[in-house]
Amino acid sequence: MLNNVSDCEEVEGGAHSQGDGNPKESSPFINSSGGSGVEKTQQYDGKNMALFEEEMDTSPMVSSLLSSLANYSNLPQGSKEHEEAENNEEARKKVVQAPRMGTVMGVYLPCMQNILGVILFLRMTWLVGVGGVLGTFLIVFMCCSTTMLTAISMSAIATNGVVPAGGSYYMISRSLGPEFGGAVGICFYLGTTFAGAMYILGCIEILLIYIAPHAAIFQIEGLEGAEAEAGMLNNMRVYGTIVLSFMALVVFVGVKYVNKLALVFLACVILSILAVYAGVIKTAFEPPDFPVCVLGNRTLFSKGLDICAKTIDRGNGTVTTKLWRFFCDSEFLNATCDEYFANNNLTQLQGIPGVTSGIISENLFSTFMEKNDFLQKRGLPAVEDPDTPPTNTNRYVLADITSFFTLLVGIYFPSVTGIMAGSNRSGDLQDAQKSIPIGTILAISTTSFIYMSSVILFGACVDGVVLRDKFGEGVNGNLVIGTLAWPSPWVIVFGSFFSTCGAGLQSLTGAPRLLQAIARDGIIPFLRVFGHGKANGEPTWALLLTASICEIGIIIASLDAVAPILSMFFLMCYMFVNLACALQTLLRTPNWRPRFKYYHWALSFLGMSLCLSLMFICSWYYAIVAMGIAGCIYKYIEFCGAEKEWGDGIRGISLSAARYALMRLEEGPPHTKNWRPQILVLVGLDEEQNVEQPRLLSLTNQLKAGKGLTIVGSCIVGTYLNNHPQAQRAEQSLRKLMETERVKGFSQVVISSNLRDATSHLVQAGGLGGLRHNTVLVSFPKNWRQATDNQQLGNFIEVVRETTATSLALLVPKNIGAYPSNGERFTEGHIDVWWIVHDGGMLMLLPFLLRQHKVWKKCKMRIFTVAQMDDNSIQMKKDLITFLYHLRLDAEVEVVEMHESDISAYTYEKTLVMEQRSQILKEMHLTKNEREREIQSITDVSRGSIRRKNPPSGHPQKTNLDESAGGSVEKPEEEVQLIQGMNATPVPTPTSPTCPTSLSTPAVSPGEVVQRTWSDAVDNAKNPSVANPEGIRDMFSMKPNHSNVRRMHHAQKLNEVIVRKSQDAKLVLLNMPGPPKNRTGEENYMEFLEVLTEGLNRVLLVRGGGREVITIYS
Repeated sequence: MLNNVSDCEEVEGGAHSQGDGNPKESSPFINSSGGSGVEKTQQYDGKNMALFEEEMDTSPMVSSLLSSLANYSNLPQGSKEHEEAENNEEARKKVVQAPRMGTVMGVYLPCMQNILGVILFLRMTWLVGVGGVLGTFLIVFMCCSTTMLTAISMSAIATNGVVPAGGSYYMISRSLGPEFGGAVGICFYLGTTFAGAMYILGCIEILLIYIAPHAAIFQIEGLEGAEAEAGMLNNMRVYGTIVLSFMALVVFVGVKYVNKLALVFLACVILSILAVYAGVIKTAFEPPDFPVCVLGNRTLFSKGLDICAKTIDRGNGTVTTKLWRFFCDSEFLNATCDEYFANNNLTQLQGIPGVTSGIISENLFSTFMEKNDFLQKRGLPAVEDPDTPPTNTNRYVLADITSFFTLLVGIYFPSVTGIMAGSNRSGDLQDAQKSIPIGTILAISTTSFIYMSSVILFGACVDGVVLRDKFGEGVNGNLVIGTLAWPSPWVIVFGSFFSTCGAGLQSLTGAPRLLQAIARDGIIPFLRVFGHGKANGEPTWALLLTASICEIGIIIASLDAVAPILSMFFLMCYMFVNLACALQTLLRTPNWRPRFKYYHWALSFLGMSLCLSLMFICSWYYAIVAMGIAGCIYKYIEFCGAEKEWGDGIRGISLSAARYALMRLEEGPPHTKNWRPQILVLVGLDEEQNVEQPRLLSLTNQLKAGKGLTIVGSCIVGTYLNNHPQAQRAEQSLRKLMETERVKGFSQVVISSNLRDATSHLVQAGGLGGLRHNTVLVSFPKNWRQATDNQQLGNFIEVVRETTATSLALLVPKNIGAYPSNGERFTEGHIDVWWIVHDGGMLMLLPFLLRQHKVWKKCKMRIFTVAQMDDNSIQMKKDLITFLYHLRLDAEVEVVEMHESDISAYTYEKTLVMEQRSQILKEMHLTKNEREREIQSITDVSRGSIRRKNPPSGHPQKTNLDESAGGSVEKPEEEVQLIQGMNATPVPTPTSPTCPTSLSTPAVSPGEVVQRTWSDAVDNAKNPSVANPEGIRDMFSMKPNHSNVRRMHHAQKLNEVIVRKSQDAKLVLLNMPGPPKNRTGEENYMEFLEVLTEGLNRVLLVRGGGREVITIYS
């Protein structure tokens, strides 16, 4: 029992130690215990398990697995284990179990720290001032609702099993598959990385504007407009790069410093928020003194002002102030002053009138501004000339950016991100399935209350001009939210500074681990290098990449420009979390059993819709870029990423969609406009289970171009139990060849006791429901005359009969080895169609489909049809041209006239030899050597008969047949085949000549030479000892079947015409004659096909399925 447990643990350890990057939930059910049969018998002796002894190798006893199942863990070491591993040498040899955290410390407080941050301290007051209380409250409500709905979906996923490190990436990839998981994981990684840049920029903004403005390297005092803006951005870039480098160094040295400082940073956030609430309460009875100086209705820059007045009375005289000197050319009262300064009065406002002042009524609605607009106070009179350009603009508070509603959404949304902090720490929690839902939802509820109350309180306490003053330039350079704080603005300044530093460090700690989790999964090949790190697992290379990407955000240097970028990535991640939960709920997969019960698919879809809407509300072009990045990653993983099967929901969707589509297809047959060949390709296998005719799949690819259904089927003779390994090898071989030939479809191998039944099973049972094949592609049997038995021939003709019976189209390429591969190109040439009988339009459709492929693209199409004696060939050509015009097909048209002619003696004798050969081979049960000797004697008699019935005067082509320069005799094709024997390779000969000699010639009348019946010959032939050459020769005096003679004559005449017209064609398509109704004429049928296609390089014989496949209608 203990042995089993240790074996299972070794298997688990092995799965992790391989480092294959595939965290595939290594199951503790695997039992790899070795040992001989005797050891196993002893192992299970006395355990009352004799009934299950045979299954113990694959199904271990429950009693031996319970401890493994209860303590099952697939979690990599967390950051705390890394910290202890750095300080303890012994910890490197065994895993140290870090102290587990509860809901408050493990989920609630980390989420609070990540959600509350830089936007609350630096932009919240500005958002309220510009968007108004109502508009900003709507933005906050939308964003908080989105995160709350996402948290509900996330809680359901997180409580549906163990969630290792990687958090949201792990949840999405295991719910939606590796493609979606990789795409969204990269987006979440980029969002977290850019969040680090945003926090660093916020940190630098607080440092250079509110704490140490004199530390700026690029001085901006005295500069106006673009110069001042450029100087500020350069300062942000320089200091941002320095801070980023320092933070990356801290993370590289050890995350233990980040963990130790985490509580300090969280304390700063909480104290800052409490200071704001305390200040709001204090304003109710003792508002702070923060005066704002307004000239006319324009807010003045407070830096350098001593008093908000133009002049003051001092003693007995009037003295000008510093403000006077800013707008006038001298300090004297008779100086020339700025027109706007001279025409308007100064007003000193109370910047924070208090929560009971009623100022909220002025701040209810939005005040959007263009860039460089003056910050104006509503309700104050102002005298200005609209035609006079403004002067001294550096003395007013100006809008630094153009503001509008969607911009505010993009800037605000990062302040509600961070809800994944708890799920990312699932490995460090005592009870993750209880702590994650409670802690995350409580944290979102708390922060949502803080944000919503802040919107109302800021609008109720602070004047609008102060709220819209982003950098506090009108209140002596104070942080606007700091003016509310009690006991001092510095509480907020330093609290926000340290909280942004902490948030930046957390981002630089979390993002590399997320990238490392993606890299170790191995789904994105080029990221595998980032799965490596230090000996204790710290992601060194991932940290380097994270810092490099973070530097891009630092170079942008504007917090307002970086915020919408990371909003896109977070929104996309949250959208797919909601989608994953909705899909799992709707598909009702058996493994979907979350402990968190308060979820519903409608809530998840609502959350997903909100995320998608907010993406385009924030910035439609950023949304398109983010989706483009995710789409590219998705297609890359799909194209060359590692194939993973994680039991994801996308597979469930595929199954549901496939079932629905198949049910719809069952409703009726496809319309002619939608008809395309759904091909069943029948291929043969050699002894090594390799495909014998790979060019069949090349032709399939050229016909299909990846569209519709393709089934590649093959057969194995034997029993399923004995030949199952062969079938698996054969299926692998088929799939490999299909991948090489780029044939998109399915492979199927059938095992049966004989080849004919297996082929019949494929034709009957291929496909599923309405998704069935309508066309069968099978190669023309090679060397069928030399076969030792008639099995190959019989199988082929059975396929022809079965396709006819089941109304399936049939394509039979002859000489398939001469067909082009997918890499070849025809630069010129023709595809010739010989339209003899109407087959529903298959002959018209196939060349069109072939010409869509690059191999046949430059070939032109020619259509030939045959006119009889009583047909009007001119009218036929006109009608055919019109028909092709309506079909929208470009092709040359030619009508070939075939005149009635007498059947030549050569044709007559060829038919006779064919019948005699067929019958003798059926009836004579001789050994191989005896059969060859008998065929030789038959051939001698046949040669003499043909010579006698083809006199030189009547057959110019056969003149001097017995005499030649070398004394050799030229033999007709049939003689050559018979002489060569059963295993010889057929020698290609030119088209057999015909003889004008009529059957009515008395000297060669066949009726005169009938001497004995066929049954007598058969009786003698059945006994080899009785049969003799003289008796065999007498058989050739019998009369051939008149129907066969006519068929042979037509095949020969038609072949002459086809060869004459299409000998140079790249491909000839030809109607395939129907098979014989009885089984006695199968060899004759094959002879007719041979004669019909003789002398042609590439021939595609086509039989329609009995329905129209092409139409003139749109």
